[in-house]
Amino acid sequence: MIAIIQAVLPYIQIALSFLLVAAILLQQTGSGLGGAFGSDNFSAGFHTRRGSEKILFNATIVLAVLFALSAFIALIL
Repeated sequence: MIAIIQAVLPYIQIALSFLLVAAILLQQTGSGLGGAFGSDNFSAGFHTRRGSEKILFNATIVLAVLFALSAFIALIL
């Protein structure tokens, strides 16, 4: 059983990494760099995610947790 997990785990990590990168790149940035350089962008802190943006945000969190768990399992094995 452990040998099967060791054989499949690298492929799972590769797939999770591609999905995680895609999910991060698909997210829209609402503010840009204007707030970092002192422009007035007070509404960016009060943005509410709705619809597909919320689904993508939650999927990114789930993918990140799954990737971290797979890396931890690879460390143990």
